[in-house]
Amino acid sequence: MLQTPSGGADSGTAAADGGLMSIGTVLNVLRDEFPEVTVSKIRFLESEGLIDPRRTPSGYRKFSDRDVERLAQVLRMQRDHYLPLKVIREYLDALERGEEVRLPSLGRQRDTGDGELLGELLGDLLGEGDPAPGARIGRDELLTAAGICAEQLAEWESYGLVAPLPDGTYEAEAVAVATLVAELGRHGIEPRHLRMMKAAAEREAGLVDQVVAPLRRHRNPQTRAHAEARAKELAALVVRLHAALVQSALGVRLP
Repeated sequence: MLQTPSGGADSGTAAADGGLMSIGTVLNVLRDEFPEVTVSKIRFLESEGLIDPRRTPSGYRKFSDRDVERLAQVLRMQRDHYLPLKVIREYLDALERGEEVRLPSLGRQRDTGDGELLGELLGDLLGEGDPAPGARIGRDELLTAAGICAEQLAEWESYGLVAPLPDGTYEAEAVAVATLVAELGRHGIEPRHLRMMKAAAEREAGLVDQVVAPLRRHRNPQTRAHAEARAKELAALVVRLHAALVQSALGVRLP
């Protein structure tokens, strides 16, 4: 259980508000366990429906002890289990409804090697074929899964859209890339047209890596372990922004 402040100006404010805390006070409460947490992070989790603090008539956020404890649960599940926010939200909401759920015990703990189990679990929950982290497939498997021929794959490799690993295998994500490239091809968009998208993706990945790099170098092992979850979260935001910008440029609403 987190300990809330017992003295000082912030606690006086909290007392005046019936025990509710400002976002700055919440930050101080959480930072011992989560040194990387920021005000922006808390606001982002609120925007994603993970927490729902009260608002004053002036619009200031006010957090109860229950809000802070839930926020800590969210941060722990991201750090220790690498779970997407959607899965965390559904799990915590189920707990509040009194349902029996086992998701956290099945998540991928640090250094347990349970990545495959988590991938299967998330695939069932999200309705997606989410590959296990680090999963690899062979060349023939890739051709079959994407429904393409060897000549197509060779052409895409020449443009850097798909790249084999040093041992000749491919990351599992290559299936999604190859499938999408093939689908675009059926609409007349050739691999050579996609080089700029590849370059843009690499620049976006570099931006995410620049933000996450300090976490990976941190002396606190928990902070370093959180780097992967933070990278996934930022990558998801980058993808959403990219989709929104394309949608805005085209003047259409994507499904």
